Amino acid sequence: MKYIFCFFLFVLFFSSCEKTIWKNDPANDPVSNFETLWNTVDQKYSFFDYKNIDWDSVYTFYIRKIDENTTDRELFDYCAAALYALRDGHVNIISTWDASRNWDWMLNYPENFNMTIVERNYLGEDHWRTGALLNQIIDSVGYVYYGSFGSGVRGEQMDILLERFKGLKGIIIDVRGNGGGNMGNAVTITGRFTPEEYVFGSYVQKSGPGHDEFTDPVALRQKPGGEAQYTGKVVVLTNRSCYSATNDFVARMKVLDHVTIMGDKTGGGGGLPIYNELPNGWRYRFSATQTFDVDGNNIEGGIEPDIWVSLNPEDEATGVDTMIEAAVEYLKVI
Repeated sequence: MKYIFCFFLFVLFFSSCEKTIWKNDPANDPVSNFETLWNTVDQKYSFFDYKNIDWDSVYTFYIRKIDENTTDRELFDYCAAALYALRDGHVNIISTWDASRNWDWMLNYPENFNMTIVERNYLGEDHWRTGALLNQIIDSVGYVYYGSFGSGVRGEQMDILLERFKGLKGIIIDVRGNGGGNMGNAVTITGRFTPEEYVFGSYVQKSGPGHDEFTDPVALRQKPGGEAQYTGKVVVLTNRSCYSATNDFVARMKVLDHVTIMGDKTGGGGGLPIYNELPNGWRYRFSATQTFDVDGNNIEGGIEPDIWVSLNPEDEATGVDTMIEAAVEYLKVI
């Protein structure tokens, strides 16, 4: 009798769990894959209203091109083109053979950077490579080039840097061409330039399927880091290739009174991306938050410098970086 009762419980358990454990896989056909992509983005993407995007018209345009005979290559191209309409460098679809991307935030603007000139005429052969922080002393000013926030920065490396630059006229932090990476590195670096905690902005995230459904704003705070902080004059050099975590770094530094942002407007990228997967296994990501500076401005489209400076083509032709020269002169006279 005991075994019959146990068998009955097993059947009951199996029946109740079948729908949750052994769900039918979602349809894996071209139309279903595209609709899964479109619907998920429709409910969770964060910048439809800010960018004035008609997502419904994107659906109408592409869905009529897709049927059961659509090849994987064609479907990928349609999905990529639909996502391209979001004008967002944090939006991609990734298959086994390709990954879509949008570089318009960078490619349609002056580069304002020449790494060969920086390496040859400013860093020089005797520069220090303190981890990912390439540094040199230029005319009594400390200069640091940091090429990617994907490259880790440790507290002891910042200690070395600040000790080397002690007593100089100021520090230049050059993040031109830095496309982002790990925001933790932005926290580490910025923490060495403030003796006290401060608010540098806020963020919201999607809270429902409506394009205007967001959480209440949450303050973004920066804390001091390390045993000693540098409070002398600092210039951060920027261009349109400054994106994502670099954009975040600039937002953190711009609030500080002793820091001046110089160069071109950053490329933006103020939304944190989330990842999803289509029924066919392709992965895709898109922004699900919005970030605002301390004045309430959305930083998705970039952050303007305090002082606008461009790389002069005539200077570039002679091996001179107009922007570094301007930063050095600025720090020497203030």
